Amino acid sequence: MNGGLPRRGLLLAGTLGLGALASPGGAAVARDLLTARGFTHGVASGEPGPRSMLLWTRYVAASGDAARLTVEVSETQDFRRIVVGGSVTASPDRDWTARLTIQGLQPGRWCYYRFIAPDGLISPVGRTRTLPVGRVEQFGLGVFSCSNLPYGWFNAYAHASARDDLHLMVHNGDYIYEYPRGRYPDAEKAIKDRLIEPANETILLADYRLRYASYRADADLQRLHRLFPMVSRWDDHEIANDAWTGGAENHAAADGDWAARKAAAIKAYREWLPVSDASWTSYDIGDLATLFQPETRLTARSRRLDLGEVALGAENMTAAFADLRDNVLRDPARTLMGAEQEAWLRKGMAQSVRRGARWQVLTQQVVMGDLNMPPIPDGLAESLNVPPEGLGYLKAATAAAQAGLPVSLDSWGGFPAARARLLAAAQAADADLVVLSGDSHNAWAFDLSEGGRPAGVEFAGHSVTSPGFETYLPVPPELVSQLLIGASPELKWADTSQRGYLAVQLTPEHVTGEWVFVDTIKDRSVRTRPSRSMTVARGRRRFTSES
Repeated sequence: MNGGLPRRGLLLAGTLGLGALASPGGAAVARDLLTARGFTHGVASGEPGPRSMLLWTRYVAASGDAARLTVEVSETQDFRRIVVGGSVTASPDRDWTARLTIQGLQPGRWCYYRFIAPDGLISPVGRTRTLPVGRVEQFGLGVFSCSNLPYGWFNAYAHASARDDLHLMVHNGDYIYEYPRGRYPDAEKAIKDRLIEPANETILLADYRLRYASYRADADLQRLHRLFPMVSRWDDHEIANDAWTGGAENHAAADGDWAARKAAAIKAYREWLPVSDASWTSYDIGDLATLFQPETRLTARSRRLDLGEVALGAENMTAAFADLRDNVLRDPARTLMGAEQEAWLRKGMAQSVRRGARWQVLTQQVVMGDLNMPPIPDGLAESLNVPPEGLGYLKAATAAAQAGLPVSLDSWGGFPAARARLLAAAQAADADLVVLSGDSHNAWAFDLSEGGRPAGVEFAGHSVTSPGFETYLPVPPELVSQLLIGASPELKWADTSQRGYLAVQLTPEHVTGEWVFVDTIKDRSVRTRPSRSMTVARGRRRFTSES
């Protein structure tokens, strides 16, 4: 069966179809994943063009055999007139997922699509939108990252799904997490009914497939995919924590061959999301913007440097960190994207400017702004009653701050030469660069600089559910933000304790990013807390207003 689901008899969940899988009860969903039949996980669309769209579904025939599906696209929900169509096979070798790129659509339009099985069963109706051409006055993006299912409900997806000012959803990675049950989060911190499958860590193809099936059973994620097109790119947890081209922090020899695990993770990702096999790409949004989507994890990324390894056994931690800062860290060979991809992005930004696009938007995985380790105030540990296990962290953090090291060596801060090359390329192209990032679980606004000159701005998004600084540091979030801003000249604003998503509005003269904060992730709700917005004006390459 090529690692796919086993052929088993029909259960009640299969006969009920989508409704059984889309119920909020995660425990019931998990029991049905291996046995459901029909259109098990709804529909999705992605990788839009002005006249094309990739459409996705998953269909398991009662027999367990491959099935040829008919695809219909209409400009109205009643499908009285089919404007384009096609057919695609849902087969066991792709875990019964099916994807098809439809051509012949009209630019800048909403349309509806559905799949029809050989037995006449019809999928849920999906809605999607092609990219515009020519003059564009407004375009809205919803930006997400770090969606750890057992940590909480995907209320960010639910809230964004109800908006009427967004045209395209962007997922910057950590769409799933690879850990076994009981690890990140611990069993006592996991939300009831947010049960992941399989129970073990995802290593084999069958593991990754079942984990995606578990996540994609979530009703709010299904709704987001059903109502909007999405462009997405993996970060590390779709494979293993802190992944790089040759390994990962969360991959040991006992886990088997790294290349095999990486290949399995990539295959499952491309089966279960509405994506093509391209590793990096770009999208033209009329004359308004070019959206660049690189790959920063698996293609060419150098191994992450580890402060813990440097500090371990060092007689003088400050001196060891200074050597790391001045020598190893600044090696120009260290890269996130590799020479080929850097050249692609450099050329693409220049072409975008030449064709008259107002904005060059880079949506990618990890924080680019300089986020420096802040000095720890004297007496802070004592005043906050930091436990003994936290004192070692604060000691290392103090030494790192004294050495001027970044908070995270897994972000662009750990690859300063590569960051400098990218920002210099944006400056050379005269680009109005806007960077959209994920990964950190926290919300940040950075003015990006290179060589003492403005290079663009960064809206770094907070997580859908994964925990931020508030979980690891027993320090008031306001003080954390204050300390980080004080240590990081590029950082203009931060929130380190709330979950949600970014809503980005592009117009010819301004880009505004709104950090939407959900009220809770412990219960299913679309309530929100007061949001925060920052705006950049065209040509300024620094934030010009906030609210």
